[in-house]
Amino acid sequence: MTTKPVVVYGASGYTGRLVCEYLREFGIPFLAAGRNSAKIKASMESNVPGIETADYEIAEVSHDVASLTELFRGASVVCNTVGPFSTYGPAVVEACLAAGAHYLDTTGEQDWLMTCDETYGAEFAAAGLLLSPGLAQMYTTGEIAAELCLEKPGLDTLDIAVFWGGSPTIASTRTILVNAATSRAHYLQQNTYVEFDPAQGLVPLVVPGQHELAMSLPWGGTSHPVWYKRDPRVANCKAQGGVFNAALMHGVPQIVAQALEATKDMSPEARNEALTATAAQIMNEMPPRENPRLNKSLDSVHASGPLGRAHCVIHGNQNYKQTGLLQAFAASWLLQQPPNKSGFASGCKAFGHRQLLGQLRAFGLVAEPVLTFQGN
Repeated sequence: MTTKPVVVYGASGYTGRLVCEYLREFGIPFLAAGRNSAKIKASMESNVPGIETADYEIAEVSHDVASLTELFRGASVVCNTVGPFSTYGPAVVEACLAAGAHYLDTTGEQDWLMTCDETYGAEFAAAGLLLSPGLAQMYTTGEIAAELCLEKPGLDTLDIAVFWGGSPTIASTRTILVNAATSRAHYLQQNTYVEFDPAQGLVPLVVPGQHELAMSLPWGGTSHPVWYKRDPRVANCKAQGGVFNAALMHGVPQIVAQALEATKDMSPEARNEALTATAAQIMNEMPPRENPRLNKSLDSVHASGPLGRAHCVIHGNQNYKQTGLLQAFAASWLLQQPPNKSGFASGCKAFGHRQLLGQLRAFGLVAEPVLTFQGN
């Protein structure tokens, strides 16, 4: 049991420590938790600026429902950064439900969002608790852009592109490979999930603000089709994304294809071990702290309907810091008042897209959105 109102589970990781950094800036006491207390301590002291002024404690915990439930008791919010979430998420969600805590995470695993929606959403709603997976730059900032477009009535189709500069973290690289090997990517067509063609490969996209085309992938399908499946305004939603580095993007399909071929006949346990080893060959060290001149983000949404069009572009920087801020602001909100929607809900549905945009703008992480409308 903890006396701290917020638990950051996976606090020693790249994203986890940024969540802790922003909780400190919001003045929120927190428990930094994970499976290795020494690693958490070292990460807090070496990687979280101003940690000496934070009100926090460290806890080591086993990854099982009973242990996590006992740890979460007394907390109001759990920020989970431990992936792959399809593997490790269920125990954390079930512990939150048992302990009576709101659940936030940073996932982009579409199959995990579907599980949250279909398996746990009703129970969280009945308990008056929020279940909000995918509260992160790669998904929420694009959702903000989509919601700004949807302020114009009569638009029912979303075409979403998300790009960022820099490299994925160790955990993100492993999650990408595991997700590619174990699940399918979907888009939304007339309120029905439709699978992307696994052999589609890279798709060139026009990126606002540059002449060169960018290369994109479905990136697991992303969170957006799941969030909008139950939205009466939206019938169609497709999202693609990637990094600005074209050479890196050209290598991703080949790496994934090789990993899938090498592990296709393995047991789930052996496959996970092999994919973890492959991920370590690609990225085996923490990326450096983000540089706003290098680590840029771009979210572009075209929304359309029978007679209308809208386009929103949000330029930003430091996508992992955007994620840390979004998590901390959500925790701050939940400590002061209920979410706008309980049960399974996206960040924008739970807290409001303009409120989230205001926080990103206030901390200098995104520019003013460029929003244009055409037609009726």
